[in-house]
Amino acid sequence: MNPARPPPAVLQTPGFAHYSVAWSPFHNSRIALASAANFGLVGNGRLHMVSLIPGVGGSSAVKLDKQYETQDGIYDVAWSEIHENQLVTGSGDGTLKLWDILLNDFPIRSWHEHSREVFSVDWSNIKKDMFASSSWDGNVKLWTPELPRSVTTLHAHLSCVYQALFSPHQPDILATCSTDGTMKIFDLRSPAYATGPATNSFTHPLSNAVLTVPASGTELLSLDWNKYRPFVLATAGVDKMVKVWDCRMVQSANMSAQAIGGVCEIQLPGHEYAVRKVQWSPHHPDILATASYDMTCRIWSSNPSAGGSRLLQVHDPHTEFAAGCSWSLYDEGLIASCGWDGKLFVFRA
Repeated sequence: MNPARPPPAVLQTPGFAHYSVAWSPFHNSRIALASAANFGLVGNGRLHMVSLIPGVGGSSAVKLDKQYETQDGIYDVAWSEIHENQLVTGSGDGTLKLWDILLNDFPIRSWHEHSREVFSVDWSNIKKDMFASSSWDGNVKLWTPELPRSVTTLHAHLSCVYQALFSPHQPDILATCSTDGTMKIFDLRSPAYATGPATNSFTHPLSNAVLTVPASGTELLSLDWNKYRPFVLATAGVDKMVKVWDCRMVQSANMSAQAIGGVCEIQLPGHEYAVRKVQWSPHHPDILATASYDMTCRIWSSNPSAGGSRLLQVHDPHTEFAAGCSWSLYDEGLIASCGWDGKLFVFRA
Protein backbone atom coordinates (compact mmCIF):
# COMPACT_ATOMS: atom_id res chain seq x y z
CA MET A 1 0.00 0.00 0.00
CA ASN A 2 3.10 2.15 0.30
CA PRO A 3 4.46 2.56 -3.24
CA ALA A 4 7.97 3.30 -1.90
CA ARG A 5 8.24 -0.07 -0.17
CA PRO A 6 11.39 -1.89 -1.39
CA PRO A 7 10.96 -5.20 -3.22
CA PRO A 8 11.20 -8.33 -1.05
CA ALA A 9 14.45 -10.25 -0.80
CA VAL A 10 14.01 -13.81 -2.07
CA LEU A 11 15.79 -17.15 -1.74
CA GLN A 12 14.82 -20.31 -3.62
CA THR A 13 15.69 -23.83 -2.39
CA PRO A 14 14.80 -26.17 -5.26
CA GLY A 15 13.25 -29.51 -4.36
CA PHE A 16 12.45 -28.60 -0.77
CA ALA A 17 9.14 -27.19 0.43
CA HIS A 18 9.34 -24.91 3.46
CA TYR A 19 7.27 -25.56 6.56
CA SER A 20 8.58 -23.00 9.02
CA VAL A 21 10.82 -19.95 9.33
CA ALA A 22 12.37 -18.42 12.46
CA TRP A 23 14.53 -15.36 13.17
CA SER A 24 17.39 -15.61 15.62
CA PRO A 25 16.78 -13.95 19.02
CA PHE A 26 20.50 -13.02 19.13
CA HIS A 27 21.35 -11.82 15.60
CA ASN A 28 19.21 -9.52 13.50
CA SER A 29 20.31 -11.11 10.22
CA ARG A 30 20.09 -14.86 10.94
CA ILE A 31 17.13 -16.89 9.71
CA ALA A 32 16.45 -20.63 9.98
CA LEU A 33 14.24 -22.51 7.51
CA ALA A 34 12.65 -25.92 8.16
CA SER A 35 11.87 -27.83 4.98
CA ALA A 36 11.04 -31.19 3.48
CA ALA A 37 11.42 -32.93 0.12
CA ASN A 38 8.29 -33.92 -1.83
CA PHE A 39 6.14 -31.45 0.11
CA GLY A 40 6.82 -33.36 3.33
CA LEU A 41 4.89 -36.43 2.25
CA VAL A 42 7.92 -38.73 1.96
CA GLY A 43 11.67 -38.25 1.83
CA ASN A 44 14.42 -36.19 3.40
CA GLY A 45 14.35 -32.98 5.39
CA ARG A 46 16.68 -30.04 5.29
CA LEU A 47 17.51 -27.25 7.72
CA HIS A 48 18.66 -24.11 5.90
CA MET A 49 20.69 -21.41 7.61
CA VAL A 50 20.17 -18.05 5.88
CA SER A 51 21.65 -14.57 6.28
CA LEU A 52 20.00 -11.27 5.47
CA ILE A 53 22.36 -8.83 3.75
CA PRO A 54 21.32 -5.17 3.92
CA GLY A 55 21.53 -3.21 0.68
CA VAL A 56 21.19 0.39 -0.40
CA GLY A 57 17.91 2.25 -0.33
CA GLY A 58 16.27 -0.13 2.13
CA SER A 59 16.58 -3.12 -0.18
CA SER A 60 18.25 -6.31 1.00
CA ALA A 61 19.28 -9.77 -0.17
CA VAL A 62 19.29 -13.21 1.44
CA LYS A 63 21.99 -15.83 1.04
CA LEU A 64 22.21 -19.50 2.01
CA ASP A 65 25.05 -20.02 4.51
CA LYS A 66 24.78 -23.74 5.12
CA GLN A 67 22.31 -26.61 5.28
CA TYR A 68 21.80 -29.82 7.23
CA GLU A 69 20.22 -32.99 5.88
CA THR A 70 17.85 -35.24 7.85
CA GLN A 71 16.27 -38.58 7.03
CA ASP A 72 12.75 -37.24 7.39
CA GLY A 73 11.02 -33.93 6.69
CA ILE A 74 11.55 -31.08 9.16
CA TYR A 75 8.28 -29.42 10.16
CA ASP A 76 9.41 -26.77 12.62
CA VAL A 77 12.47 -25.01 14.01
CA ALA A 78 13.13 -22.88 17.12
CA TRP A 79 16.27 -21.01 18.12
CA SER A 80 17.81 -21.59 21.53
CA GLU A 81 17.28 -18.78 24.02
CA ILE A 82 20.55 -19.53 25.84
CA HIS A 83 23.02 -20.36 23.07
CA GLU A 84 23.26 -18.07 20.06
CA ASN A 85 24.47 -20.82 17.71
CA GLN A 86 22.00 -23.56 18.61
CA LEU A 87 18.49 -24.47 17.49
CA VAL A 88 16.09 -27.38 17.74
CA THR A 89 14.04 -29.01 14.99
CA GLY A 90 11.04 -31.36 14.92
CA SER A 91 10.79 -34.08 12.27
CA GLY A 92 8.29 -36.38 10.61
CA ASP A 93 9.91 -39.45 12.15
CA GLY A 94 9.05 -38.25 15.67
CA THR A 95 12.56 -37.05 16.50
CA LEU A 96 13.86 -33.77 17.89
CA LYS A 97 17.37 -32.66 17.00
CA LEU A 98 19.62 -30.01 18.51
CA TRP A 99 22.01 -28.34 16.08
CA ASP A 100 25.06 -26.12 16.50
CA ILE A 101 25.58 -23.98 13.41
CA LEU A 102 29.34 -23.78 14.03
CA LEU A 103 29.50 -27.53 13.36
CA ASN A 104 28.85 -29.33 10.09
CA ASP A 105 26.68 -32.24 9.00
CA PHE A 106 25.26 -33.74 12.20
CA PRO A 107 23.14 -32.68 15.19
CA ILE A 108 24.79 -32.51 18.59
CA ARG A 109 21.82 -34.24 20.25
CA SER A 110 18.76 -36.21 19.22
CA TRP A 111 15.67 -37.34 21.11
CA HIS A 112 12.99 -39.82 20.05
CA GLU A 113 9.98 -40.20 22.33
CA HIS A 114 7.05 -39.07 20.19
CA SER A 115 5.33 -41.91 18.33
CA ARG A 116 4.16 -39.69 15.45
CA GLU A 117 5.33 -36.61 13.54
CA VAL A 118 6.64 -33.68 15.60
CA PHE A 119 4.82 -30.68 14.18
CA SER A 120 5.95 -27.83 16.42
CA VAL A 121 8.84 -26.82 18.67
CA ASP A 122 9.02 -23.74 20.90
CA TRP A 123 11.81 -22.46 23.15
CA SER A 124 10.71 -20.67 26.32
CA ASN A 125 11.87 -17.06 26.46
CA ILE A 126 11.43 -17.01 30.25
CA LYS A 127 12.72 -20.43 31.35
CA LYS A 128 15.49 -20.22 28.82
CA ASP A 129 16.76 -23.77 29.38
CA MET A 130 13.45 -25.36 28.37
CA PHE A 131 11.73 -26.09 25.08
CA ALA A 132 8.49 -27.82 24.12
CA SER A 133 7.46 -30.13 21.30
CA SER A 134 4.01 -31.09 20.07
CA SER A 135 3.09 -34.09 17.95
CA TRP A 136 0.45 -35.87 15.96
CA ASP A 137 0.45 -38.40 18.84
CA GLY A 138 -1.57 -35.90 20.92
CA ASN A 139 1.25 -35.23 23.37
CA VAL A 140 3.28 -32.19 24.33
CA LYS A 141 6.71 -32.84 25.81
CA LEU A 142 9.01 -30.48 27.70
CA TRP A 143 12.78 -30.81 27.39
CA THR A 144 16.07 -29.34 28.51
CA PRO A 145 19.07 -29.63 26.20
CA GLU A 146 21.26 -31.41 28.76
CA LEU A 147 18.92 -34.28 29.63
CA PRO A 148 18.58 -37.46 27.53
CA ARG A 149 14.85 -37.74 28.20
CA SER A 150 11.91 -35.36 28.34
CA VAL A 151 11.18 -33.60 31.63
CA THR A 152 7.37 -33.68 31.37
CA THR A 153 4.74 -35.18 29.09
CA LEU A 154 1.31 -33.58 28.73
CA HIS A 155 -1.39 -35.75 27.20
CA ALA A 156 -2.85 -32.60 25.76
CA HIS A 157 -5.39 -33.80 23.17
CA LEU A 158 -6.74 -37.06 21.83
CA SER A 159 -5.71 -36.00 18.32
CA CYS A 160 -2.89 -34.11 16.58
CA VAL A 161 -1.42 -31.14 18.47
CA TYR A 162 -0.40 -28.74 15.73
CA GLN A 163 1.28 -26.20 17.98
CA ALA A 164 2.33 -25.73 21.61
CA LEU A 165 3.64 -22.34 22.78
CA PHE A 166 4.93 -21.08 26.10
CA SER A 167 3.38 -17.88 27.39
CA PRO A 168 5.81 -14.96 26.97
CA HIS A 169 4.45 -13.54 30.25
CA GLN A 170 4.39 -16.44 32.73
CA PRO A 171 6.93 -19.26 32.83
CA ASP A 172 4.57 -22.12 33.69
CA ILE A 173 1.74 -21.41 31.25
CA LEU A 174 1.53 -23.15 27.87
CA ALA A 175 -1.13 -23.11 25.14
CA THR A 176 -1.93 -25.78 22.54
CA CYS A 177 -4.16 -26.13 19.49
CA SER A 178 -5.40 -29.30 17.87
CA THR A 179 -7.29 -31.19 15.19
CA ASP A 180 -10.20 -31.24 17.67
CA GLY A 181 -10.77 -27.50 17.15
CA THR A 182 -9.89 -26.51 20.71
CA MET A 183 -7.23 -24.29 22.17
CA LYS A 184 -6.11 -25.37 25.64
CA ILE A 185 -4.15 -23.53 28.29
CA PHE A 186 -2.11 -25.62 30.74
CA ASP A 187 -0.54 -24.65 34.06
CA LEU A 188 2.63 -26.75 34.29
CA ARG A 189 2.53 -26.46 38.09
CA SER A 190 -0.63 -28.59 38.23
CA PRO A 191 -0.05 -31.63 35.99
CA ALA A 192 -3.13 -33.49 37.20
CA TYR A 193 -5.29 -35.54 34.88
CA ALA A 194 -8.68 -34.39 33.69
CA THR A 195 -11.76 -35.98 35.20
CA GLY A 196 -15.40 -36.06 34.23
CA PRO A 197 -17.92 -38.02 32.18
CA ALA A 198 -16.15 -37.40 28.87
CA THR A 199 -12.75 -38.67 30.04
CA ASN A 200 -11.29 -42.12 30.60
CA SER A 201 -8.02 -41.90 32.51
CA PHE A 202 -7.36 -45.62 32.03
CA THR A 203 -7.47 -45.95 28.24
CA HIS A 204 -7.03 -42.32 27.15
CA PRO A 205 -5.56 -40.19 29.95
CA LEU A 206 -5.81 -36.45 29.32
CA SER A 207 -3.81 -33.84 31.21
CA ASN A 208 -5.89 -31.26 33.03
CA ALA A 209 -6.17 -27.98 31.10
CA VAL A 210 -7.00 -24.91 33.19
CA LEU A 211 -8.96 -23.55 30.22
CA THR A 212 -10.36 -25.15 27.09
CA VAL A 213 -11.49 -22.77 24.34
CA PRO A 214 -13.80 -24.28 21.68
CA ALA A 215 -12.24 -22.06 19.04
CA SER A 216 -13.36 -23.74 15.82
CA GLY A 217 -15.62 -26.42 14.41
CA THR A 218 -12.69 -27.65 12.32
CA GLU A 219 -8.96 -28.18 12.77
CA LEU A 220 -7.02 -25.45 14.57
CA LEU A 221 -3.61 -25.19 12.91
CA SER A 222 -1.89 -22.31 14.70
CA LEU A 223 -1.99 -20.00 17.71
CA ASP A 224 0.10 -17.24 19.23
CA TRP A 225 0.28 -15.28 22.47
CA ASN A 226 0.00 -11.51 22.28
CA LYS A 227 3.34 -10.12 23.42
CA TYR A 228 1.82 -7.16 25.29
CA ARG A 229 -1.53 -8.39 26.63
CA PRO A 230 -1.29 -11.45 28.90
CA PHE A 231 -3.89 -14.16 28.19
CA VAL A 232 -4.84 -12.65 24.83
CA LEU A 233 -4.19 -15.14 22.02
CA ALA A 234 -4.86 -15.47 18.31
CA THR A 235 -5.91 -18.71 16.61
CA ALA A 236 -6.21 -19.76 12.97
CA GLY A 237 -7.06 -22.90 11.06
CA VAL A 238 -9.08 -24.73 8.46
CA ASP A 239 -12.14 -22.47 8.84
CA LYS A 240 -10.08 -19.68 7.11
CA MET A 241 -10.76 -17.37 10.04
CA VAL A 242 -8.30 -15.63 12.33
CA LYS A 243 -9.73 -15.10 15.82
CA VAL A 244 -8.49 -13.10 18.79
CA TRP A 245 -9.37 -14.51 22.22
CA ASP A 246 -9.49 -12.90 25.64
CA CYS A 247 -8.69 -15.68 28.12
CA ARG A 248 -8.07 -13.47 31.16
CA MET A 249 -10.85 -15.31 33.00
CA VAL A 250 -8.21 -17.96 33.69
CA GLN A 251 -6.38 -15.60 36.06
CA SER A 252 -9.34 -15.33 38.42
CA ALA A 253 -10.32 -18.99 38.14
CA ASN A 254 -9.02 -21.78 40.30
CA MET A 255 -5.93 -22.98 38.43
CA SER A 256 -6.88 -26.62 39.09
CA ALA A 257 -10.32 -26.15 37.57
CA GLN A 258 -11.24 -27.40 34.12
CA ALA A 259 -12.86 -24.24 32.81
CA ILE A 260 -14.40 -23.98 29.36
CA GLY A 261 -14.68 -20.55 27.79
CA GLY A 262 -12.70 -17.68 26.37
CA VAL A 263 -14.20 -14.57 24.78
CA CYS A 264 -13.73 -14.10 21.04
CA GLU A 265 -12.89 -10.39 20.76
CA ILE A 266 -12.35 -10.19 17.01
CA GLN A 267 -12.75 -12.30 13.88
CA LEU A 268 -10.65 -11.53 10.82
CA PRO A 269 -12.13 -13.03 7.64
CA GLY A 270 -10.40 -12.73 4.29
CA HIS A 271 -8.23 -15.75 3.60
CA GLU A 272 -9.65 -18.04 0.92
CA TYR A 273 -8.20 -21.30 2.27
CA ALA A 274 -6.94 -22.67 5.59
CA VAL A 275 -4.67 -20.38 7.62
CA ARG A 276 -1.51 -22.30 8.46
CA LYS A 277 0.29 -19.78 10.70
CA VAL A 278 -0.55 -16.77 12.85
CA GLN A 279 1.98 -14.60 14.71
CA TRP A 280 1.61 -11.38 16.69
CA SER A 281 4.08 -8.57 16.08
CA PRO A 282 6.84 -8.31 18.72
CA HIS A 283 6.67 -4.51 18.41
CA HIS A 284 2.94 -3.68 18.39
CA PRO A 285 0.11 -5.05 20.56
CA ASP A 286 -2.46 -4.84 17.74
CA ILE A 287 -0.56 -6.09 14.64
CA LEU A 288 -0.47 -9.70 13.51
CA ALA A 289 0.63 -11.67 10.45
CA THR A 290 -0.83 -14.82 8.89
CA ALA A 291 0.24 -17.34 6.24
CA SER A 292 -2.33 -19.35 4.35
CA TYR A 293 -2.85 -22.14 1.86
CA ASP A 294 -4.33 -19.45 -0.41
CA MET A 295 -0.65 -18.58 -1.12
CA THR A 296 -0.79 -15.22 0.66
CA CYS A 297 0.61 -13.72 3.81
CA ARG A 298 -1.52 -10.99 5.31
CA ILE A 299 -0.88 -8.27 7.86
CA TRP A 300 -3.79 -7.32 10.11
CA SER A 301 -4.66 -4.77 12.76
CA SER A 302 -6.84 -5.83 15.65
CA ASN A 303 -7.45 -2.17 16.48
CA PRO A 304 -7.62 -0.13 13.25
CA SER A 305 -8.11 3.61 13.22
CA ALA A 306 -11.67 4.86 12.82
CA GLY A 307 -12.95 3.83 9.43
CA GLY A 308 -9.75 1.95 8.68
CA SER A 309 -9.52 -1.63 7.43
CA ARG A 310 -8.37 -4.46 9.66
CA LEU A 311 -6.49 -5.86 6.66
CA LEU A 312 -3.35 -3.76 6.21
CA GLN A 313 -1.40 -5.66 3.56
CA VAL A 314 -1.51 -8.72 1.29
CA HIS A 315 1.82 -10.31 0.33
CA ASP A 316 1.18 -12.65 -2.59
CA PRO A 317 4.32 -13.65 -4.54
CA HIS A 318 4.19 -17.27 -3.33
CA THR A 319 3.12 -19.75 -6.02
CA GLU A 320 2.28 -22.58 -3.58
CA PHE A 321 0.92 -22.85 -0.04
CA ALA A 322 2.36 -20.17 2.27
CA ALA A 323 3.27 -22.24 5.32
CA GLY A 324 5.17 -19.93 7.65
CA CYS A 325 5.70 -16.31 8.61
CA SER A 326 7.94 -14.78 11.24
CA TRP A 327 8.54 -11.22 12.44
CA SER A 328 12.09 -9.96 12.94
CA LEU A 329 12.69 -9.41 16.64
CA TYR A 330 15.06 -6.50 16.00
CA ASP A 331 13.94 -4.70 12.86
CA GLU A 332 10.44 -3.33 13.37
CA GLY A 333 8.08 -4.22 10.52
CA LEU A 334 10.44 -6.69 8.83
CA ILE A 335 8.88 -10.10 8.23
CA ALA A 336 9.84 -13.37 6.54
CA SER A 337 7.48 -15.76 4.78
CA CYS A 338 8.09 -19.25 3.43
CA GLY A 339 6.08 -21.77 1.46
CA TRP A 340 5.78 -25.00 -0.44
CA ASP A 341 7.17 -23.26 -3.54
CA GLY A 342 10.61 -23.47 -1.89
CA LYS A 343 10.83 -19.69 -1.62
CA LEU A 344 11.75 -17.51 1.32
CA PHE A 345 10.70 -13.85 1.13
CA VAL A 346 11.84 -11.09 3.48
CA PHE A 347 9.73 -7.96 3.15
CA ARG A 348 8.53 -4.84 4.91
CA ALA A 349 5.07 -4.70 6.41
